[in-house]
Amino acid sequence: MTLLILGINHKTAPVDVRERVAFAPEAVAGVLGRLQQELPIAEAAVLSTCNRTEVYVSGEVTDAALTTWMADFHGVDGTELASCCYQLRDADAVRHMMKVASGLDSMVLGEPQILGQIKSAYVVAQELGAMSSALDQAFQQVFTAAKRVRTETAIGRNPVSVAFAAVSLSRQIFTSLSEVHALLIGAGETIELVARHLLDNQVGSITFANRTLSRAQELAEVYGAEAILLSDIPEHLHRADMVISSTASQLPILGKGAVESALKLRKRRPMLMVDIAVPRDIEPEVARLDDVYLYTVDDLQEVIDENLRSREDAASKAETIINEEVERWQRQRRVRGASGTIRAFRNSASVLRDAELRKAINALSQGQAAETVLRQLAHGLTNKLLHTPTARMKQASAEGRDEHLRWAHELFDLDTEPDIKSDTNTKPGSVDAKTDSSLGDGFIKSDVLKSAALKNNSENE
Repeated sequence: MTLLILGINHKTAPVDVRERVAFAPEAVAGVLGRLQQELPIAEAAVLSTCNRTEVYVSGEVTDAALTTWMADFHGVDGTELASCCYQLRDADAVRHMMKVASGLDSMVLGEPQILGQIKSAYVVAQELGAMSSALDQAFQQVFTAAKRVRTETAIGRNPVSVAFAAVSLSRQIFTSLSEVHALLIGAGETIELVARHLLDNQVGSITFANRTLSRAQELAEVYGAEAILLSDIPEHLHRADMVISSTASQLPILGKGAVESALKLRKRRPMLMVDIAVPRDIEPEVARLDDVYLYTVDDLQEVIDENLRSREDAASKAETIINEEVERWQRQRRVRGASGTIRAFRNSASVLRDAELRKAINALSQGQAAETVLRQLAHGLTNKLLHTPTARMKQASAEGRDEHLRWAHELFDLDTEPDIKSDTNTKPGSVDAKTDSSLGDGFIKSDVLKSAALKNNSENE
């Protein structure tokens, strides 16, 4: 069973492409169901964030088939999607997942949010019955690697994220945040992290706007802020010096008209707007308005680059950890691959054991001495268990397959060295071979026997 990833991220495609292939949270159940119905896939999971969309599957599907399926699902050109997506298989796929979960593949190196998002994708797939053994085991190894990276390196200290970058940008534009009123649109983890960073930087006041008022009120109570509905934004927008938006909406929440109206009420005082949602929450046309400074997740790259330099040493250590965990995953996968052989071997041994046990019980019922029966049982079981391996080792020796004998010594943990007599001038089965496999062990070919006899006669003389 092959593990395959099809993905697109901030490194391979701009935001206008990424937003067209993003999966809405409420659509994931349908996506997983269709994947398993329409393609030769046994397991599937979907990760969709502002910076990436990745589909994880286990099955026999080809890269091209999965790419075509995704293009058709979103109604995008297949050639365009193929030019900016990546496909990874097996160990490369697991390594990529570990790097993503550890924050090594994020726009902000080491940002912690992505691990929670991957765990959510895992839980959703599990709850929907779209994940079983192979993909589940890969995710477990990914979580182990991410935990090690966080605990054994400094990459998780002083965490930086897109939210942190957005707040850092605001500090570059406003001399002080103490008089700034921030409107935060959305109520997810990113927005909550933005609020935390803003309070750390002593922002003047905050308003949370959300589709569900109760959730906005929960955050408002924690952060000493105000709560409004998304539909109330036009009435409050003019009060905002800064707008940071991150929702899962598939359509823009703020349009050019609403922002124009707010600017008039602000008497042309400038407004910073940071849209870190994919698809975008703020219409791109807003950027054309005077006195508006609109930034998207892609525009935060300069801020993010400054944070990369301080984390490079930690990232190098993290790569070493990930390599170790990938190797561990590969070993476990190879062990699982041998399970069928091991099961068949144990079943074969059980059949032999049961046959000898029946003989022993029958002998006891006929009055034979217990000690005699036990000796016969041990002798018979030993002979039958060793018969096939012994025959195969003799055959391997006769055919010059020395590696099989070496493997037998390792397999059975034998103390002695393999009795291997290599003869570069002798081919298995030739007339010069020293042993005749057709006669069995211990028989010497006639020409060798004659030489030995002549030698003995000469010595006696």
